[in-house]
Amino acid sequence: MNPAYTKSLNELIEQFAKLPGIGPKTAERLAFYILKTPAPQALALAQAISDVKTRIHQCRVCFNLAETEVCSICSDSRRDQSVICVIEQPKDVISLEKTGLCKWVYHVLNGHIAPLEGTEPDDLTIDALLKRVRGGAVKEVVMATNPNLEGDGTSLYIHSLLNPLNVKITRLARGLPSGSTIEFSSGSILSDAILNRGEF
Repeated sequence: MNPAYTKSLNELIEQFAKLPGIGPKTAERLAFYILKTPAPQALALAQAISDVKTRIHQCRVCFNLAETEVCSICSDSRRDQSVICVIEQPKDVISLEKTGLCKWVYHVLNGHIAPLEGTEPDDLTIDALLKRVRGGAVKEVVMATNPNLEGDGTSLYIHSLLNPLNVKITRLARGLPSGSTIEFSSGSILSDAILNRGEF
């Protein structure tokens, strides 16, 4: 806390410094930028932050981000509801959708199985996925977990549960480099992976 600054300015600097990748100097610059910004613009930022925290929740069907009970993808009648793409986090939806190739719906696991990190299968939305598949309308499940140790382990575990349910199980082609994440993959790599997906 800098004694030369007011209490509210010090508090704003401290809050900015808690953001990932923001050091003390950058936090200070951001705080002074907000201080110099016209009040309507600064308050619009504050309102946007408030809205994100109060309006966004999980879709009751796929666990993607939504501001209504069911997200815009699940409620889109043009989507192929018989194909579910299983991903680890909501950010992966954005990356896959940018390819323009995805006409399916999604299921967000909200992580991956990682016992050393304290994440067990029950901590994910796997039971909800199985319930969707048991509903009978699903013909294909596309495993699109990250191509790394945790993602592959999660895929194998889910595959073992889906196998008896008489549903086609595929996974994205290995155009995705091993050890990488979907979030940071280029559109062309993701396009190849989607178009060349194969049997699990």
